Amino acid sequence: MFGSGWQCEIIRLKLLLFDIDGTLIHSGGAGKRAMERSFEKIWGIPNGFQDIGLMGRTDPSILKEAMDKQGITWTFDEVERFREYYFFFLDEELDVPNPDKRLCPGIQALLAGCEGSMDLSLGLLTGNWRYGAFLKLHWFSIETYFPFGAFADDSADRNRLVPIALERFKQHLNIDISNQDVYVIGDTPLDIHCALPYGVRTVAVATGVHTVQQLAVEKPDFLFQNFLDKEAFFKILD
Repeated sequence: MFGSGWQCEIIRLKLLLFDIDGTLIHSGGAGKRAMERSFEKIWGIPNGFQDIGLMGRTDPSILKEAMDKQGITWTFDEVERFREYYFFFLDEELDVPNPDKRLCPGIQALLAGCEGSMDLSLGLLTGNWRYGAFLKLHWFSIETYFPFGAFADDSADRNRLVPIALERFKQHLNIDISNQDVYVIGDTPLDIHCALPYGVRTVAVATGVHTVQQLAVEKPDFLFQNFLDKEAFFKILD
């Protein structure tokens, strides 16, 4: 049909699932400040998230720990009130000038390079509630790179998010993908841990609070100091 000299190259699609905070952006603490303002607004308790770890966790798990610490009962209505205030305050906090608010090194060029590739699809795998996630990404004008993802609204347990993200990918493009062609990209050990049960690849980057040495202990498939060398990143996809 095609003649003896014709060759067809089959494109093997790769799915890149990005964490947000510490991987794509630094919000300059806007998320924590918005949470603390919301907590005080509803329950009258200042500094409600003091000494509570945030990095790599889902928003509901962070809130649950703060509520438990103060002896507050978790109810759907109260949590919804918290979320509404949180989104309002987060929008405000993101607009406050702050030198620590920035894209992580190399991200702008990396995303632009991914967008120009026919064999790459981008999504999110984040502990943020969906609305808060897109507030952050919108402030940095990178939200359009991510048409789908898995969020804290889907599960408070980050370890359940990978299959949700894969199902969203299938719905988005109406195709299946091998787990070996999926890359979970994040800056914390929890980003690596959530991927391990599913046979997907893990890419750790030390642009958050964890060092290269700390991330190396978790044995990710690939490990970067940052994404300034985008060609080195694209090379692992080959």
